[in-house]
Amino acid sequence: MACTVSLIVRCFNEEAHIGRLLTGALRQTRPPEEIIVVDSGSTDATLAIASQFGVKVVHIRPGSFSFGGSLNRGIEVAQGDICVFASAHVYPVYDTWLEHLVAPLEEDETVALSYGRQVIPAHGQFSEGRLLEQWFPATSNPRQRDPFCNNANSAIRRAVWRDLPFDEDLTGLEDLDWAKRVLEQGNVLAYCAEAPIVHVHDEVFGQIVNRYRREAIAHKTIYDEQEMSALHAIRLALQNVVLDALAARREGRLAAEARGIVRFRLGQFYGAYRGFRQHGPVSQLLRWRFYYPPKSGAVPPSEEQAVPGNIINYDELPSEDRA
Repeated sequence: MACTVSLIVRCFNEEAHIGRLLTGALRQTRPPEEIIVVDSGSTDATLAIASQFGVKVVHIRPGSFSFGGSLNRGIEVAQGDICVFASAHVYPVYDTWLEHLVAPLEEDETVALSYGRQVIPAHGQFSEGRLLEQWFPATSNPRQRDPFCNNANSAIRRAVWRDLPFDEDLTGLEDLDWAKRVLEQGNVLAYCAEAPIVHVHDEVFGQIVNRYRREAIAHKTIYDEQEMSALHAIRLALQNVVLDALAARREGRLAAEARGIVRFRLGQFYGAYRGFRQHGPVSQLLRWRFYYPPKSGAVPPSEEQAVPGNIINYDELPSEDRA
């Protein structure tokens, strides 16, 4: 049964990226019935750019922002049966992105949330690319029973949300918290590798620390026994630096990527350590997916798979809007 789709985009000062996302959204084989931009006080050209695409804008005060709260505000004004979430600094690779992302929700009423693959842009950080390959593999899972997911590229049933709104107090991981609660009600998730987006993270060291710190604080709130000692954080950081360096050397990129590898992994685990200092065990499965490299020491290569759609050409966009 075909459902109506609302695309909800959270943003703050995203003039460099939002035009690319909205362009890609409207070039879908199945475009959304509406696009809702939830803006938390942008002072650049974000809203001027978004207005060119006929979007609805929901304004929230920067001081009242939370990841879950901004999604709740967007869904409250949405009309679609399915709400698709995309960060303003992502953009779809194929014109079938939405078609594939919402299909699990239309085909199986026990699926409460579907989420798609994420990759880095050509200039992205090497270590983050390996992390995304670990979290978002090339093989789909139509009936996932652990709560790992990511709202930078996901879709949920609005009917399920009515009874289970997002937690507005979490500092991050509102997606994992929501997924955990819907799984407890007997639903499942769907991971859709055929719905990839490019996720642009141009972060300096302090921003990397901040991201992983807030996610660790939220992780601890959700699973309140989680903990990470300083020694554990150092060991994990060093292990990941070594494994990333070996992978970069195999690709002939070590000299170019060495500094970025060290910066990213130290920022990741320093931030996680600081966040987890507030007290705890989370399930071993989630612990590995969030923080540990694969046991082999290398991220498995992507499996060969059929191209799911036509690649969207963003070449005519201004240069600052390209990845």
